[in-house]
Amino acid sequence: MATHSVTEDCEQLRKAFAGWGTNEGLIISILAHRSSAQIKLIRETYAQTYGEDLLKDLDKELSSDFERVVVLWALDPAERDAFLANEATKRWTSSNQVLVEITCTRTSDQLLLAKQAYHARFKRSLEEDVASHTSGDFRKLLVPLVSTYRYEGDEVNMTLAKSEAKILHEKISEKAYNHEDVIRILSTRGKAQINATLNHYKNAFGNDINKDLKTDPKDEFLAILRATVKCLTRPEKYFEKVLRLAINKRGTDEGALTRVVTTRAEIDMKIIKEEYHKRNSVTLDHAIGKDTTGDYEKMLLALIGRGDA
Repeated sequence: MATHSVTEDCEQLRKAFAGWGTNEGLIISILAHRSSAQIKLIRETYAQTYGEDLLKDLDKELSSDFERVVVLWALDPAERDAFLANEATKRWTSSNQVLVEITCTRTSDQLLLAKQAYHARFKRSLEEDVASHTSGDFRKLLVPLVSTYRYEGDEVNMTLAKSEAKILHEKISEKAYNHEDVIRILSTRGKAQINATLNHYKNAFGNDINKDLKTDPKDEFLAILRATVKCLTRPEKYFEKVLRLAINKRGTDEGALTRVVTTRAEIDMKIIKEEYHKRNSVTLDHAIGKDTTGDYEKMLLALIGRGDA
């Protein structure tokens, strides 16, 4: 990638906003090809040079799905997570799943940074907003998930994995899905430990834990538990499914599509694309190209192609 002058990027962006129309192509050619660290510098320099907030200018100049994907991408990852989590505490639709996604697919440090960004922007804690937005079993699971700081190392205690696999199996067999031990294990153990526990679960009891959590397809709490397990153990499979459901014959869920593309473009989009191709026999690029149009489509394709260069 060629070295970019931050000053030049700012001048070009300013130019894209000048005059009667907005030059969307110019905005895509710059922002879609900069990393979050580079965009942070661009935002700082833009503010110093023009006394304006780049995000506000983008907000003013762009509209609809294209605006959302550009603005989300221009946010710092922690700010973006804070923004998405806050949005999830205000909506009832599939919002619990977004909270699970943010708490379980980020590293402990990324989640901590998101919670700090949440304080700065909303003058409240994410924990208190999640607690007041949820109730019953959902609150019982989501508050610990948001509050956790998991161990990130690879060390695994096999004795513990066996005993906790047994506990999980007992509780799930009794349909005690909201049991405090089920929630404790899923919300506090490190990812390596959870993987070991769930591998043992499958070996000892014959089923994948998510198969045993599928007894009632209409049960929303079970769906959230399955999402928790998937996000912790196989995030690429989880995100592939979100994308598959977002791009379907009944119309596009632009919210989910934009969220996954902007939050994973710098993380694991390459693996998600491979997973998508394997599962759907078409490439993600092709599916997005078929389902979206114009500048929105161009921005999405530029973002998912970032790792291909």
